[in-house]
Amino acid sequence: MAANQSPLNIDEYIAAFPTETQILLEQIRRAIQEAAPDAEETISYAMPAFKLNGNLVYFAGYKNHIGFYATPNGHEAFKEELVVYKTGKGSVQFPLNQPMPLDLIKRMVAFRVKENEAKIKSKAKSKKQ
Repeated sequence: MAANQSPLNIDEYIAAFPTETQILLEQIRRAIQEAAPDAEETISYAMPAFKLNGNLVYFAGYKNHIGFYATPNGHEAFKEELVVYKTGKGSVQFPLNQPMPLDLIKRMVAFRVKENEAKIKSKAKSKKQ
């Protein structure tokens, strides 16, 4: 893949990283798949993304960490557990030299699935009125 070319899918995205990082990215991918088995994999903003009734989560590999994005409210709901990580607005950085918090990731994804389902139900209810 050319340096200025976006990956076409998550497999291509992960393959562009060193082996150690690939393993961690695959762990996160599997955790997301377990928490949201019906979610669709895609590339959005040049990052792996999962969609189910709208955007669920994104993740991205970097030199020293993996960025995880459970926007809009996934980070706020888990802020107590995320205090040990570097965070930004709608993002958290999981250092490459630490085990990935896969259980936390699964719970954040499950939260986002419920959040999106509620949004869909709310829209359907308002259409009926």
